[in-house]
Amino acid sequence: MKHPWWRVMCLTGVDYFSTLGYQPGIAALAAGLLSPLATLFLVALTLLGALPVYRRVAAESPYGQGSIAMLEKLAPQWWGKLFVLALLGFAATDFVITMTLSAADATAHLLENPFVPDFLAGQRVIVTLVLLALLGGVFLMGFTEAIGIATLLVFVYLGLNAVVVATAILHVLEAPQVVVDWQRALSLDFSSPLTMIGLSLLVMPKLALGMSGFETGVAVMPVVRGDIGQRVKGTRRLLTTAALVMSVFLVFSSFVTTVLIPHQEFEEGGKANGRALAYLAHEYLGNWFGTAYDVSTIAILWFAGASAMAGLINLVPRYLPRYGMAPEWTGAVRPLVLVFSAIAFGITIIFDADVDAQGGAYATGVLVLMLSAAVAVTLSAWKKRQQVATAGFAVISAVLGYTLVDNVIERPDGVKIASFFIAAIIVTSLISRATRSTELRVTEVHLDPLAEEFVNEACGDIHVIANEPNARDQEEYNDKLRETWVNHRLRSSEPVLFVEVSVPDASEFETELHVKGEERYGHKILTIESSAVPNSLAALLLYLRDRTGGVPHIYFHWTEGNPVVAMLRYLVFGGGDVPPLTREVLRQAEPDPERRPHVHVG
Repeated sequence: MKHPWWRVMCLTGVDYFSTLGYQPGIAALAAGLLSPLATLFLVALTLLGALPVYRRVAAESPYGQGSIAMLEKLAPQWWGKLFVLALLGFAATDFVITMTLSAADATAHLLENPFVPDFLAGQRVIVTLVLLALLGGVFLMGFTEAIGIATLLVFVYLGLNAVVVATAILHVLEAPQVVVDWQRALSLDFSSPLTMIGLSLLVMPKLALGMSGFETGVAVMPVVRGDIGQRVKGTRRLLTTAALVMSVFLVFSSFVTTVLIPHQEFEEGGKANGRALAYLAHEYLGNWFGTAYDVSTIAILWFAGASAMAGLINLVPRYLPRYGMAPEWTGAVRPLVLVFSAIAFGITIIFDADVDAQGGAYATGVLVLMLSAAVAVTLSAWKKRQQVATAGFAVISAVLGYTLVDNVIERPDGVKIASFFIAAIIVTSLISRATRSTELRVTEVHLDPLAEEFVNEACGDIHVIANEPNARDQEEYNDKLRETWVNHRLRSSEPVLFVEVSVPDASEFETELHVKGEERYGHKILTIESSAVPNSLAALLLYLRDRTGGVPHIYFHWTEGNPVVAMLRYLVFGGGDVPPLTREVLRQAEPDPERRPHVHVG
């Protein structure tokens, strides 16, 4: 079902806008008195960096594949696949930490509410695990009408935040002394405005979790109503609107929380820890309004976890099955939900459901995806010889690169978690690729006119000679034909077809076969480009059987060398010990021995 862009914005907004629940508190802890200035730099990076990058990503990836797909096209072969797997590891870090951090912050809002029973005091890990379990339970039962729920939550949440921020600004205007005190503290702690700017730039990377939501914004593009042009235009609108709304809230919320809340309340155990705006809501608007704000915050944070879970469930099937790197059970939603829920439980326990402790890991995932997007659009502009755009995006990439490196040095937890995900994805993917290597892996077979002519001329049994192309001269084909006559006692009067398979990219999994006919030195030759020789030969034989009604024969000579090395060559380079592998692919694809093409090896 398609929706207007503003409703789809709400779906991405449950992740993006929900960071208001914890961003001002984390900013105050990271930057202290400089929090408003550091937030201004973060907003500048958002509007002048991330937003232009993702507006271009939306134009170049209109089907929702995002920046990872753009880089996938720029980096083919196995290195490209491994690079994509590494990016998927960081994306998984982003989404999983979104779930755990949002649930932990929802718990903070819940436990600090004055109406919550006393027996829940100090039980933040247990409460967070319960929220994560409820999230997993919703997906196990089925998750529908997400956009409708998201729209309601976002409008209510932003409305309540607007009331809280406006009320706080009025208190600042009524008591301007708080601003004077803040300015005096700045002048005492810092020697000059240049020092403030420099230190703000240094701590700004710690605030980067306030930039989340852009990758999700392009991922949901297929849901935007309209044709391709309207979809791109609508997605750009939702990205721009979300960035502007969030920037306004970040600037004002950072300012009012810094000047109105005592710094000790931001520390561990303080009433504003992980819930700065909620603190102001209770302080200035009373516990009943504060409770309503808490409920809306808990709801949107919990739903941000739901958005992240949906992203994970869609992310794995989008890439790994195309690589042959997904076990069969990943095609089902429920096993994936159980796996990701278990991982979220583990991370919550490791971090003790601490919002501040998880901020670094979250920021790392967000920044890696943003940097990959910036690099992708920079390379895209460079390939199109757009010099101004290339220079601009290169500068943005450099700034995001600095932000990422600084964040990793300061808080390496994100890289540690991402490394775990990357290692797990690569290991399971390679194991899956190995176990699925003898699948047929060919979706369709197409013959060019000359190949069609060769097949139509074949009568009776079809005899195919597998030839590894080398010099492709008359001597090569004559020697191969003579070898087949000697080894297999094939009659010289029997018409034969040569088939030659070349492997331009062995990292691909599924492929379409485009068979080309060629006549050289009086010999009829079928040439194929594919990702694996045995699978392509098996697919061709099955096609010839179905096309002619006769069971074809294929002739090989034994491969020399160690069989283990040959198997590794097959898995990595698509060749290896071709005869037995061709027979194994045929055995799995055709269980009836009477209808299975015959494989002869001599």
